[in-house]
Amino acid sequence: MNMLKAVFNTIQNTLFPWIEEPIGPLTEKEKQFVEVISLMNLPEHMKEYKWRGIGRKKKDRLCLLKAFIVKALYNIDSTKLLIELLKGTKTLRRLCGWETADAVPSEATFSRAFTEFSKGELLQKIHEAMVKTYCGPKLAGHVSRDATEIEAREKPVKKKEEEKKKKKKEAGRKRKRGSPRKGEEVKAKELKRLDIQPGRTLEENLKDLPVQCDVGSKLNSKGHKHSWIGYKLHLDCIDGDIPVSAVLTSASPHDSQVAIPLAQMTAERVTSLYDLMDSAYDAHQIHEFSRGLGHVPIIDHNPRRGVKREMAPAEKIRYRERSTAERVNSNLKDNYGGRKIRVKGNKKVMTHLMCGIIVITANQLFNLLI
Repeated sequence: MNMLKAVFNTIQNTLFPWIEEPIGPLTEKEKQFVEVISLMNLPEHMKEYKWRGIGRKKKDRLCLLKAFIVKALYNIDSTKLLIELLKGTKTLRRLCGWETADAVPSEATFSRAFTEFSKGELLQKIHEAMVKTYCGPKLAGHVSRDATEIEAREKPVKKKEEEKKKKKKEAGRKRKRGSPRKGEEVKAKELKRLDIQPGRTLEENLKDLPVQCDVGSKLNSKGHKHSWIGYKLHLDCIDGDIPVSAVLTSASPHDSQVAIPLAQMTAERVTSLYDLMDSAYDAHQIHEFSRGLGHVPIIDHNPRRGVKREMAPAEKIRYRERSTAERVNSNLKDNYGGRKIRVKGNKKVMTHLMCGIIVITANQLFNLLI
């Protein structure tokens, strides 16, 4: 927290006056942009994207990355509108690193740079470093876990025909319970993903999760089934509405299948005490894994397992903090591009979302000092 306070004081007392002297007063949104960039430590992360070799020199990737942060911060629909904003706003353009309107690159250049950032998972690395630097040294009381739908403009991957076919029951005399059919070998019960995940590393668990675009379904607050085409974003957030971990999967996997990888990721970044989850995560494997990390799991009981079990009064009070994850999801969708996905593919969609998540992280970190 002392490090964050020092950065905040430097920005307010030194950086803002230094910027405003040659280019004029900054708007609140432009000041917010400067604050976000100041926490990203871009010179360190952009080393591998510096141009090397012979031939025509590439456009500066640092300026382009700053522009993508502008796109998320201003909740701009498309790259075309982003370019128009930069060309028409002298202050914002110069903050990104372009002196003249003609220096702003074309849409094709933005697209190539975005592809490079997506392949290298640059935004995920920047966010991880931010969380470890400014949240790692402090103790987080609660980790709130939740998932939200992400609609995409692409065709869902079709499931294999053999997966769609249902197994037909064999006709004949009713066999005794537990005995195998004639000519059939007794197969060992296959382990579920939740059974395997606790014994795997984070990298192995993430690699096992489906990531292609497909169709997801869930019941809304009124009990009606709702379906969408795209992905599902899984978030871990700590007190102060700060997102600390994010995983993007296909839309179809159940929320519980990503709980253990998220817990592993979060445990590497922050130290926390309580894990708060809704009834979708009510599985004994998740309870046990949380306790194995030294945490206290507070998970809403799933009534489908029988009569709903009520929480203790103290647990009820702590469980209210779980709305942190819901607020972050809503904030991302309403204000930072979560509903304006115009790219295709898991990695590109994740890069788009991470721009918004980084903005939210920086904003909430500075809000702790106000």
